Amino acid sequence: MNTRFLILSLFLQVKSETYHGGILYPRPSETRQVVSLDGLWNFVVPQPNRPLQGFDEHWYKKNLKELTDVEVHIMPVPSSYNDITTNWKIRDHVGLVWYDRKFFVPKSWYQIGRVWLRFGSVSYASQVWINGRLVMGHEIGHLPFLAEVTDFLIYGKENLVTVACDNTLLADTVPQGKVDTLETGRLVQTYNFDFFNYAGIDRPVTLYTTPKNYIDDITVATETDGDVGFVDYRISYISDVNVTCRVSLIDKKGNVVAKSDERDEPYGILEVPKANFWWPYLMDPNPGYLYTLQVELLSEHRDLIDKYSQPIGIRSIAWTNTSLLINNRPVYLHGFGRHEDSDIRGKGLDLPLIIRDYNLIRWVGANAYRTSHYPYAEEIMDLADEFGIMIIDECPSVDTEAFYDSLLIKHKNSLTELIKRDKNRPSVIIWSAANEPRTQYPQALGYFKEVINHIKSLDITRPTTIVEAQPVNSVYSSQFVDIISFNRYNGWYVNGGNLDVIPLSVVAEATAWHEKFNKPVIMQEYGGDTLEGLHFTPDFIWSEEYQVNLMSKHFQAFDQLRTRGFFIGEFIWNFADFKTAQTFTRVGGNKKGIFTRSRQPKASAHHLRKRYWSLATQLYNATLPNDLYNYVAPPVVVHEEL
Repeated sequence: MNTRFLILSLFLQVKSETYHGGILYPRPSETRQVVSLDGLWNFVVPQPNRPLQGFDEHWYKKNLKELTDVEVHIMPVPSSYNDITTNWKIRDHVGLVWYDRKFFVPKSWYQIGRVWLRFGSVSYASQVWINGRLVMGHEIGHLPFLAEVTDFLIYGKENLVTVACDNTLLADTVPQGKVDTLETGRLVQTYNFDFFNYAGIDRPVTLYTTPKNYIDDITVATETDGDVGFVDYRISYISDVNVTCRVSLIDKKGNVVAKSDERDEPYGILEVPKANFWWPYLMDPNPGYLYTLQVELLSEHRDLIDKYSQPIGIRSIAWTNTSLLINNRPVYLHGFGRHEDSDIRGKGLDLPLIIRDYNLIRWVGANAYRTSHYPYAEEIMDLADEFGIMIIDECPSVDTEAFYDSLLIKHKNSLTELIKRDKNRPSVIIWSAANEPRTQYPQALGYFKEVINHIKSLDITRPTTIVEAQPVNSVYSSQFVDIISFNRYNGWYVNGGNLDVIPLSVVAEATAWHEKFNKPVIMQEYGGDTLEGLHFTPDFIWSEEYQVNLMSKHFQAFDQLRTRGFFIGEFIWNFADFKTAQTFTRVGGNKKGIFTRSRQPKASAHHLRKRYWSLATQLYNATLPNDLYNYVAPPVVVHEEL
């Protein structure tokens, strides 16, 4: 029996109780308290021949730790569960798994207003119970969801939260997959995308409070004119009494630089003279400048009801048929495709790893990356805002090959949730609707027209893209986007071992994309697998030398294209090695990273660093790092003959 049928039917039962308002990140304030439920949870996999055992035996009404006919594990949250144990059956499990933990709710919260339970992400689908009562369900991983649980809690005592998580991917999930049954009766998950299908409660779990009348959502759009910044804000709130909304913009020093007028309407425009603009890394000595938009909900007597502080950056985005502009300056994107992936934790939130990654991104001199191929954790996105790293924000649609109506609904829903979450981020400069869909099929025409129109119905301040892998004359989709993106592995999947054809091939294809659609062009993926420590002279495929020379051939093409005026970005695949499904074409995973999975540099990382810093110097007059080049010999002095 397919567990997905039961999961989806339960979604319908809780639909009316699941919250569909804003998805503001939980932040403590004078009116809000935040408690983390991260830590060690109980974890159970049903017996192999009983996929619905948890439902049949009502595990959501029991303590998992007390079950006797299954093995109970201790599982860290957040993390993917696949690589935590030593049991391959858990790593490769297809279907439902169960989590639970106890938590205490202070008695004082009984009259505090409202209590909310929020998950940063559960992959892929989930159901959540509090004290045996179903409170919410969610489908599509990598995105947050929440529900008000005020009436489900026992105050001043212990409570139990239970989560059923289903990792099954089918033809109408985002992304798509297929389940087969082996001769042994075991289910196996297959999919076309080239990364491991990690699953579990992989991002933070938070319990937090709001007043009964509260700020529900904040929407910000910014613009620049000379040295003046403009902040257009829209505040939504839930209240059964008359309230006003006071909005203040606060700089890094704590000074109020702009505030709403005396009417205190929930919408308006703040004007900021001599504003500190949000600039990308290396384009300005002070990149990633963030203000705080402080929103206060006030009673008729001007008493504080609720308060929320939203970090924002003031910057403008514009685009033409040949360029992308930030604050009216053309930008050239040089960065990576990436993955949320690390040893043991899988796609689980890992703060030390996140900081290490950003240190390496800035060390290399990159100014951008794409969240391939799904939305990244909010904590990762926060640091992109702070460090000035530009983001192409991608929804979880990858390798879509069958364009069902039911899939379209979910695809659009994933974009709704993504844009709701990330709409206020200055780092997000492009929305990516999909990676490598099969857009050579005529069905892609209507499908992606609807998808792109849906994005534009939610946000017209940022351009859109679809990352294509089909030939330029075959696609039915890129006519709808604002920026052309394409992937091509010249010297690897195409003409493997033949590096000399790369410059001509890349220049010809990028030019063809622009000539057909008259839009700016980005090469989103290129590269080749490299086995750390493998060396050949002359270079040979899979060696570190081959990866370096493959990159140099692409650099030659990119520099030719930059002179033609429409080429606006280069993204190597990949930032770091990552895990994939088991296959004879992957030795321990995908090895196209310029860093190893443990975040140590290959020769290609040093090579790319010289490239990106040279670009930053040429384009933005950035100062080269002192350690970019090692000392070799004194400069050669040429003596002219007398």
